[in-house]
Amino acid sequence: MMTFKATCLFFASITEFLNVSTCLKSSLKLEVLADWGGIPIFPYKTFVELAVGREMALLASKLGIDAILALGDNFYLNGVKDVTDERFKGTFETAFNYESLDVPWLVVAGNHDYYGNVSAQIAYTKMSNRWFFPDFYYVKNFRIPYSNMTVDVVMIDTVLLCGHTDPKEPYKQPLLDSVPKKTREKQWEWLEDTLKLSKANYLLVCGHYPVYSISTHGPTECLVKQLQPLLMKYDVSAYFSGHDHNLQHIQVQEGVQKTDYFVSGAANFIDPSKKNRNEIPPHSLLFHWGDPFSLGAFTYVDLNTSNMTVTFMLSNGKVLYASHKMPRYF
Repeated sequence: MMTFKATCLFFASITEFLNVSTCLKSSLKLEVLADWGGIPIFPYKTFVELAVGREMALLASKLGIDAILALGDNFYLNGVKDVTDERFKGTFETAFNYESLDVPWLVVAGNHDYYGNVSAQIAYTKMSNRWFFPDFYYVKNFRIPYSNMTVDVVMIDTVLLCGHTDPKEPYKQPLLDSVPKKTREKQWEWLEDTLKLSKANYLLVCGHYPVYSISTHGPTECLVKQLQPLLMKYDVSAYFSGHDHNLQHIQVQEGVQKTDYFVSGAANFIDPSKKNRNEIPPHSLLFHWGDPFSLGAFTYVDLNTSNMTVTFMLSNGKVLYASHKMPRYF
């Protein structure tokens, strides 16, 4: 039979354990990377990709990541041929072969994936316990631990919205007419309905093409025209993208409302270009990084009941930049 003192110590230890557990699991934790897709020849991966994967795994082992958002150009330069393509193993499975990264990878396609077979990438969902690419565009719902607060992650196919890129002129705007009008309109209608219906405390939209970028590709005209108004109208917490191979935080304000745009495309190649710095709204650039002599970077997103913190991290573990955003309330 336990003495009174032993009983008190027992319950104190249980309380302490629960408090620690709650502290450790009181937020939803995501990692974000884009343009991570290795190379088309053996060994199908780059030193930058491997370095980013190692640091992602280290961070995940410390914090317990819930999901990873993989935002296109998953397989350079020409996507995959079919569901048995060796690129799945060489560029994905072995490059990110860590227990801590054995979580759902929410995937969308980039322009380079469309030079190959995107349907094969979707089909690979049934062959992998972590690759999650159920359709060309989709929404995934999460709950913040120990709360009633929710997070909606809306994954969109910006290639089907804005068009394919010309392999001979990859840095020009996507070719809008390369995608049938009905295909584009169907996704735009789905997206607006999804945003309108969402009552999540954090509403994230993710795609490959950026809305705004100061780098090589610059703003995506189609998205500036059609997506930006939707993000503002439905109070989207943030838009995450890649396409340009660096890190950027751009914040656009209309009246009292602000929309945050994060580019996280530095997981395989790094581009320092700022050639389009005058093509975004004045004073909207809050951060840019693109060190070609580094071994890449990725994004860590922590969402709790108080705020969302977006952190840009180098593959050596150094924190480059962090920003915060309050949740939405209804």
